[in-house]
Amino acid sequence: MDYAATREDALAQIAAAQDLGTLETLRVGFLGKQGSISGLLKTLGGMLPEERQQVGPQIHALRESVSEALAARKDALEAAALAQRLAGETVDLTLPAPEAPRGSIHPVSQVMDELAEIFADMGFAVATGPEIEDDWHNFGALNIPESHPARAMHDTFYFPDQDGEGRAMLLRTHTSPVQIRAMLAQGAPIRIIAPGRVYRSDSDATHTPMFHQVEGLVIDKGIHLGHLKWTLETFLKAFFERDDIVLRLRPSYFPFTEPSVEVDVGFAIVGGKRVLGGSGDAPGHGWMELLGSGMVNRKVIAAGGLDPDEWQGFAFGAGIDRLAMLKYGMDDLRAFFDGDARWNRHYGFNPNDVPTLSGGVGTAA
Repeated sequence: MDYAATREDALAQIAAAQDLGTLETLRVGFLGKQGSISGLLKTLGGMLPEERQQVGPQIHALRESVSEALAARKDALEAAALAQRLAGETVDLTLPAPEAPRGSIHPVSQVMDELAEIFADMGFAVATGPEIEDDWHNFGALNIPESHPARAMHDTFYFPDQDGEGRAMLLRTHTSPVQIRAMLAQGAPIRIIAPGRVYRSDSDATHTPMFHQVEGLVIDKGIHLGHLKWTLETFLKAFFERDDIVLRLRPSYFPFTEPSVEVDVGFAIVGGKRVLGGSGDAPGHGWMELLGSGMVNRKVIAAGGLDPDEWQGFAFGAGIDRLAMLKYGMDDLRAFFDGDARWNRHYGFNPNDVPTLSGGVGTAA
């Protein structure tokens, strides 16, 4: 077979291609699974070693030449198409300037404002703390033992250096350290929420390495689980702006609360989507896990500098991003942090729409 003639014929066809569609057809015809050059490569397996040693380099050289010619011609056609497009596009500088872009409030910021408004009505203050924490505030004071998997390197972002007291430093994995700092600084009684950024080594459609949490803490005398349930019911009804929110408390385990309960919210399937509201046990309904909570562990109260025989309390925590997704119909957590202005224009809020209980805490722009 005359491989040189085959090469020249292939290169001539490639050079004559006038559009990308024709070029793709040639590529498939030469290099596709059923292509002519691919067929030549398949014949190498049936040749004698001496023949393969002589013919193989020629076929491979043919394939390499055709591949390079296809790539070069593709670049040339794309460059020509771009040049033609640029030549046809003009800007009329006499036209009036377009409307100036308007900023919008990110859904996470909006939901934080909604949370602050709702809990302020129940007498809660907003507390903050450092995002770079020490091991004691983030784990030890919260009764999380050394062997707990949450302390593992694959879950927590540790820093190589320690603080002045020899404690490991890390990016906080929850906003619970704010509870310890608030108890140590303010004493009791106390009623706070602690929204903010937290960090864990995880990433998929519903998890990101950085996300937002809100934790709540109440410390007082005579506090019991009924107070916790009423607080969460009042909050969720106000946040989702529905009076038919039904909660289910399931026994669970968290090191910093005892007893601990997972909080499920009833939902109905409407149009193939979950809509919060109604009993989760009714036909066509179900339960969705929304947050964790419980009575503050005696060891945590003591770590906060208080006498657990005198003071009791409850705590709860929820993902702010997850609350936003449920309320405003978003399906991918990663989009929160992509920085796409189009996404923020769609889901963002008008800066003048400040959440209020009288005007509605969820008024979109």
